[in-house]
Parts: sequence; C-alpha cells; structure tokens
Amino acid sequence: MAPEALTEGANHFYSGRAQDIWSLGITLYAFVIGTVPFVDNYIIALHKKIKNDSIVFPEAPILSDALRDIILGMLKKDPGHRLMLHEVKTHAWVTVDGTNRMPSEQENCHLVTVTEEEIENCVRVIPRLDTLILVKAMGHRKRFGNPFRNKLSAQSSIRDRRKSSSVKDPTYVPPPSSPPLTANNNSNSMKVDRPEIKCIEMNLTGLTLKVDEALQPKVESARQ
Repeated sequence: MAPEALTEGANHFYSGRAQDIWSLGITLYAFVIGTVPFVDNYIIALHKKIKNDSIVFPEAPILSDALRDIILGMLKKDPGHRLMLHEVKTHAWVTVDGTNRMPSEQENCHLVTVTEEEIENCVRVIPRLDTLILVKAMGHRKRFGNPFRNKLSAQSSIRDRRKSSSVKDPTYVPPPSSPPLTANNNSNSMKVDRPEIKCIEMNLTGLTLKVDEALQPKVESARQ
C-alpha cells in the first residue's frame, strides 16, 4: 500500500495512478533485491515504516545508478512527485540510455470503434430468470457444475429409500394362522400347553377338600 492510502482524512491527495506506480516500484524492487523494502511482523509498525522510512538498498547485488533512480522515482512518499507512467516508459533504465525505446501509443495502439449494428446485435436473446439464477449460483460457488444437482440427487435417493422400504421381501413367509379360541379350546389349550396351571388347579382342589373336612364338625355342632 502506498503511504497516501494509509493516511486518514479528506484533505490528503490520493490518486489511483500514483498508487499503481508505487506498486510497480515495489514489484521492481522485489524482483531485483529478492524482498520488499518494508518488512515488519506487526501491521501498525509496518504502516509507520511505509510512511516514514526511506528506501534502503543492500550492498549486494550492486545496482546501476539508472536502476536506483527509477526505483526511487516510483517510490517517492509524495504522490505528486512520483514518476508518471510516460516518464517510466522513457526512463534511461527502461530504454537503455535511449538506444531501445518503447513504441509510442500512435505506433502500438489503435482506437477501437463500434458500429450501431454491432451494438444492436451484441445481445440477441435475454436469458430466462432461472438461467440467470443458475449462472449466478455457479459463479458464487466458482464451479461450472450444476449447483442444484446434489440436492436433486439427495431427494431422489430419499424417495428411492422410501420405495425400497415399502416393498415386501419375497422370501418372507408369514406364520400359520391359529384357529379361533373358544371356551373349550381355551381350557384344553391351557391344560395341554401349560402343565403348570394344571398342577396349581390340583393343589387348589386338595386345599378345598381339607378346608371342607375341617369345617364339617363345627357345622354339625352348631346344628345341635
């Protein structure tokens, strides 16, 4: 970041082109030296160095005066004194002291003209709303696949699982149905199927006989 980008307030001068020239100077310094001119572990201290410290060149590698001059010209603290792009193009280091000049704008650039017919035919069909939504979702995900495909496959898999769970197993054999229980059948089945109940009934019958025999003398004495 350029020093003017780190200064708050509405009164200081800021130019996007001057910011680009600063970035170009930092890039050239890093290419030549192998590191950036301002380094610090703390962001606040780094900002102070960018605004206040001067550009320092190491002893190695040895730089020519023209290279030092263009780097210092692009990294001036004041954006108003910083080199402009046309000055960079015509600098002695870029042109090798004027022996290898860069082509001019008239030689290397031409004006692109657009006709009315090209403007009318640039957009032929307006896409549907669902197409615009799909393109926007693809751009948001930064992928060219259908972003709704996973949801559709998940829903279809859920439906398939529901269908598969509702289908009967062909190997399943239901148990044989038992005949309806009646009073006789119920008693017989209890006696046959559950012998412990039969034993309890015999014990209760014997207990009833003993109680009747014990109460028999008392009943006869009460009658007399």
